[in-house]
Amino acid sequence: MKVRAARLVHHDQPLEIQEVELPDPGPNEVLVDLAYGGVNPVDRYTAQGRVAPDSPTPRTLGSEAAGLVDSRPFAVRGHGLGARRDGLWATAAVVPRDALVQVPDGIDLQLAAAMGVAGVTAFRCVTERAQVTAGDRVLVLGASGGVGSIAVSIAAGLGATVWGQTGSAAKADWVRERGAEHVVVCDADGLVDAARELRPTVVLDPLGDGFTGAAIELLDNHGRLVLFGTSAAPTGEVPLQQLYRKGLVVHGYAGLIETDDAIASGMRGAFEAARAGRLDVVVDRVLPLDDVEEAFRLLGDRAVRGKLLLDLSSAPQS
Repeated sequence: MKVRAARLVHHDQPLEIQEVELPDPGPNEVLVDLAYGGVNPVDRYTAQGRVAPDSPTPRTLGSEAAGLVDSRPFAVRGHGLGARRDGLWATAAVVPRDALVQVPDGIDLQLAAAMGVAGVTAFRCVTERAQVTAGDRVLVLGASGGVGSIAVSIAAGLGATVWGQTGSAAKADWVRERGAEHVVVCDADGLVDAARELRPTVVLDPLGDGFTGAAIELLDNHGRLVLFGTSAAPTGEVPLQQLYRKGLVVHGYAGLIETDDAIASGMRGAFEAARAGRLDVVVDRVLPLDDVEEAFRLLGDRAVRGKLLLDLSSAPQS
């Protein structure tokens, strides 16, 4: 069976849309007819060679998607897809059976495709790492991003007081619509002054750089800091005295080393939260497979509100 796929041929070079022959499913593998694939920063880092640099090339990228197996809807995630083996940005893929999570009634395939990385990360960071309750005051950094926007909705759905941070005034109203009571528009240098009034008990940080030190300065005594990304910069200064004198707890969420069982459990929890109206996923836009490089550009330019998807069933551009 031949499929169209977005292939990583050389690191830090544009992906190539190629026609490739799929192998027959082996033991404990299944063929999935794919509909939509999520685009995440980790996919861009993989294409650049910053993640899984020693994995074989050429290979198909894509670490999350949704599609049909025997006419039943499934989300697909984990098991090294796109990193250690061919991924999911293709019209169909052969995947481990254990990589499938059945999509419940009430969840469409676009939402399911957006859930495997961003939805699971947001759900687990808020509910497991930070253990947010209605009594918390939560500051979500990068609140207009794929994970941040979902985290805002989850924390608000739990009854917490939620503030969001964004670097773009044009995105502030959109963050409020996700459930933020207040939005601060600032860079790292302005964060402490902008959010001091909140005295957060929880900060969710996907940014790094100066934002992390500012978050520590802002956190109330015995607060929790959850780190799950470094999209601003991978390093930064940490005010150690404040860290220990306040009795702060720092949690790291590393999706790439989480067990497949934990990811599947998190996905089921996220699906249930979405069905209950406690988790909001907004798809910014759906691009054809041929436009995968445009998707990378939009991520790099931070020109995305919510999630980016690829339409894996779309016909080739003429």
